[in-house]
Amino acid sequence: MADNEKMFQVKIITPDRIFYTGEAEMIEFTTSSGQIGVYKKHIPLTTVLAPGAVIIHEAEGEKVAAVHAGFAEVLPERVTLLAEIAEWAEEIDLSRAEAAKARAEERLQAKAADLDLARAEFALRKALTRIGVKDMK
Repeated sequence: MADNEKMFQVKIITPDRIFYTGEAEMIEFTTSSGQIGVYKKHIPLTTVLAPGAVIIHEAEGEKVAAVHAGFAEVLPERVTLLAEIAEWAEEIDLSRAEAAKARAEERLQAKAADLDLARAEFALRKALTRIGVKDMK
């Protein structure tokens, strides 16, 4: 049972829906600078989200989702993730993610003159995130 003194509000919002709202003891996510874990009373922070798993530590256990891009606002009593895409593991189509991974790897290996390297690398990170979150479940 979690101590209510340690709980804070978490919201994950996408353009399509309020993906998650609830209380957590800790949340872990990936920023453009690396992974971060946030507890209640964290110093205020605004950062860019990078593709990665989000692990929400609730009183009842952990919830895991894939988040692909966006922004995070961390305040002492609340964390809000504004994400382009957020998916629960059960929403991820593993075969589609593996196909996207293969396509991105092929593009990167081909090194075509017209290759948008940043876009191909981002597609690969998104596919790997989806596969990783699916494997965590």
